Amino acid sequence: AGFSFGAWISMQLMMRRPEINGFISVSPPASQHDFSFLAPCPASGLLIHGSADEYIPLESAVKLAEKLKKQKKITIELQTVTGSNHFFQKHVKALENIIDTYLKKVLPN
Repeated sequence: AGFSFGAWISMQLMMRRPEINGFISVSPPASQHDFSFLAPCPASGLLIHGSADEYIPLESAVKLAEKLKKQKKITIELQTVTGSNHFFQKHVKALENIIDTYLKKVLPN
């Protein structure tokens, strides 16, 4: 998992560590950094982005998710937090709920 630039770093790490079998990227900086190294993406995952992100346009996360969804054998979800800025101020609970719901779905009991 990673947030903003940390999302980019964690995705790079995932490419080098085959034991990592999933990811959560919050506010990935897809408009500022190249994510083409994710071809092919080795794991399914979740992207979370605020609709009012003042640093990274939501459209860049949508494009990244669309590219990843075209790959075989992985499932990519994009969740948008309506009204949230880059740091999820006043929307932390919504962010927590999205992550909690996703983890309950993908992790074994």
